[in-house]
Amino acid sequence: MIVFKFGGASIKDADSIRHLKKILGSYDDNIIVVVSAMGKMTNELEKLVVHYFSNESTENQYNLIKEFHLNIIDQLFPDKEHKIYTDIENIFKNLKSTINNQQSTIFDFLYDQIVSVGEILSTTIISEYLNSEKAECKLVDVRNCLKTDQKYREANVNWELTESLCKQYFTFKDTSKYITQGFITGASDGSTTTLGREGSDYTAAIFANILSAKEVIFWKNVPGILNADPEWFENTKKLDNISYWEAIQLSYYGAKIIHPKTIKPLENKHIPLHIKSFINSESPGTLINKNSDNDDLIPSFIFKMDQTLISISPRDFSFIMEDKLSEIFGIFADLGIKINLMQTSAINFSVCINHNKSKIDHLREKLGNKYKIFFNTGLELASIRHYDQETIDRVISNKKVYLEQRTRNMARYVLKRL
Repeated sequence: MIVFKFGGASIKDADSIRHLKKILGSYDDNIIVVVSAMGKMTNELEKLVVHYFSNESTENQYNLIKEFHLNIIDQLFPDKEHKIYTDIENIFKNLKSTINNQQSTIFDFLYDQIVSVGEILSTTIISEYLNSEKAECKLVDVRNCLKTDQKYREANVNWELTESLCKQYFTFKDTSKYITQGFITGASDGSTTTLGREGSDYTAAIFANILSAKEVIFWKNVPGILNADPEWFENTKKLDNISYWEAIQLSYYGAKIIHPKTIKPLENKHIPLHIKSFINSESPGTLINKNSDNDDLIPSFIFKMDQTLISISPRDFSFIMEDKLSEIFGIFADLGIKINLMQTSAINFSVCINHNKSKIDHLREKLGNKYKIFFNTGLELASIRHYDQETIDRVISNKKVYLEQRTRNMARYVLKRL
């Protein structure tokens, strides 16, 4: 059994969905197909949530999302009496009802109820199309089998219950192909939860681990894992084979190609992960397994933009010791602020975080009485895996360095362009 995952860029339009069918048809294996929302629809649904909580009109954003999906099914289903039109209309009626009638003031809860609609729409459309083209598959609502707690937007998996349910739903007795949603999950109270942005990768890894898949394939709009984002670097190189350890390091430091939680479930059962090109499906892509022979052959560059550097110092000039660090970390955790880089000195604690004005304002309120706080915004965080001086010079050229940190295999810089 193999687990496939198709991201939004791979199912962005009708032609992409036709190509997905072609890829599936080239495999005789039992397959679970994990699907994300189409194109940039997760972003658009997030905007819908923001409009709702800002008391702005949601009508235009709602219509934009609906028209996008209707345009795709118009191209895939020439028979306007096909049940897909009714199915999609009902999904949008439910979405409209959620927007109009939801009384919750909890942003994260409502986020999960609304943004999850992207995966419900994509799997409904794709499963109906495959079956209409005699490429039979069975649609499974992932919320019925992948169970979590009620930590909205970053739910924790109930592995024992999920394993029991997955083995009931994915038997391969009446079909060789299942299609289900990535990213979204179900809590015990029946509400929808999610695994965090890009969580479809993690969904695929969970299924692979529980059902002992022989491999996992992520179909991407890139030829494999590149050593840098082409948006920031020219002349990127493909990494042909890296180890689980290398992959988890790259994802932890911010490489966008894999969700950080993906690797552990696969490594635990030695399940290989292929990152393959959706367009050139015959090309070899990148293989992730236990082989570490090639890990340090090519330096990798990871960039996080729109960063804020925060420096925290006690007002009484006392040392930054364990008690103060514990207090500061507790406040960061309470506010849900994730630290991308940190560094301490005698009376100073510096952190680099994703810029979020609201959370920074709350941080200032919590710490301001006991600590002096300084901010630098509009920065970037550059991480170089397997660096040398040439790669460092390449990254810091024509930039002001605010903070530098080096370990054996990683050099990291907080920078601002001059």
